[in-house]
Amino acid sequence: MESLKSKGPGQATGNSSFRCSGPKAAWDNDEIMNRPVPERPLVGAHMSIAGGTPEAILLARKVRATALQIFVKNNNRWVGKVLPDEEVEIFRRIWKRSRLLRSLVAHNSYLINMASPNDTLWQKSIEAMVEELERCRRLGVEALIAHPGAHVGSGEAAGLRRIARALDRIHEEAGDSVGIALETTAGQGTNLGYRFEQLRDIFGQCRYRSHLAVCLDTCHVFAAGYDIRGPENYITTMEEFDRTVGCDRLAAIHMNDSKRRLNSRIDRHTHIGEGEIGLTGFQGFMNDERLEDVPKILETPKGKGLRDDRRNMRKLMGLRTVES
Repeated sequence: MESLKSKGPGQATGNSSFRCSGPKAAWDNDEIMNRPVPERPLVGAHMSIAGGTPEAILLARKVRATALQIFVKNNNRWVGKVLPDEEVEIFRRIWKRSRLLRSLVAHNSYLINMASPNDTLWQKSIEAMVEELERCRRLGVEALIAHPGAHVGSGEAAGLRRIARALDRIHEEAGDSVGIALETTAGQGTNLGYRFEQLRDIFGQCRYRSHLAVCLDTCHVFAAGYDIRGPENYITTMEEFDRTVGCDRLAAIHMNDSKRRLNSRIDRHTHIGEGEIGLTGFQGFMNDERLEDVPKILETPKGKGLRDDRRNMRKLMGLRTVES
């Protein structure tokens, strides 16, 4: 893994581009950080790390989020910039102050393909996952969400085996201090993970399983053919998930409406209640006691500022019928 390790997962160097923006940086603002936040439910959004990873915590607090998802590096590059010790220390300190503990996850790079039949890309994907897991460990992130991968013509069975082998290799390199949550997919193209049975089979082929989990994406499962609209459909789908994978393996839920119809196999997110799923499709997730401690993360479109995140969070909170 020399190509990535030579860059380092983020040891401090004198050339670090991270700088505090003054004696009291914006992301260390007492007024914002000390705002009261309800303990439950765990609801938030994916936030940008532009300006440094601590910036994402400030954005989350501005929308009164109790959960947060970030990238730990540029998601469209194989190798990220150095993550200096100073930034790590500040991130961990203000995360503790923000009371977002137990509700911080990360998403891996979109370039990674653990199912690739191409040995070079497959190895590069393993190296990139190891690097991102090390960044997560340093920042205190408990789970890294990852798309399982696309078989790109090698076939589903071969792709599933390839993913399991990659996960074992990653574990041997990185250990299990940070969990890996495989995300359900819409099944677009040759992407795997669009059936619950595929996730079960990946886990079944792995030698190391205790650190493996699942992130359920509402848009993706709907596009893959699992109906979650209304109480009966929600119960049916979640019973199937629990029977096949296990609700105890859920590390996060991506709360996204779908622009496309049921079983379209097309991944297109839209705002809560404005797509084919509709508001009632999210009521079950917001009131299921089994999911009370599972962070629910918005990945809906973002306009200018944080208006859309606030609006989508209000819609979700308005569906609550159980007391926090």
